[in-house]
Amino acid sequence: MGFGLVVRFVAHSAEAARAFDRLAEKALEGIRTKEPGTLVYVNHAVPEEPTVRVFYELYADREAFEEHERQPHVQAFLAERAQYLASFDVTFLEEISGKGSSPDQASR
Repeated sequence: MGFGLVVRFVAHSAEAARAFDRLAEKALEGIRTKEPGTLVYVNHAVPEEPTVRVFYELYADREAFEEHERQPHVQAFLAERAQYLASFDVTFLEEISGKGSSPDQASR
């Protein structure tokens, strides 16, 4: 199905988490319009943990992820995010099996 990752971000405070959300939304504008190889890119809040955000990202392939990383809107996000964060952790994912939204994935 592609190349994926999960990133867990911990902001300095709930206020910093909300500012981080606004920064992420700016990046998402470019991701939605300029990245056909980015299949899923979602910012999640974690119930009962107001300073935590979890991104789930799925790309058509590794090359689509690398293209994503080169985009100006992503570079701006990467440059600015540190001011809001206490920490973050990236986990790269390798598909074993699953079901996707495209018809060719229905049989997997």
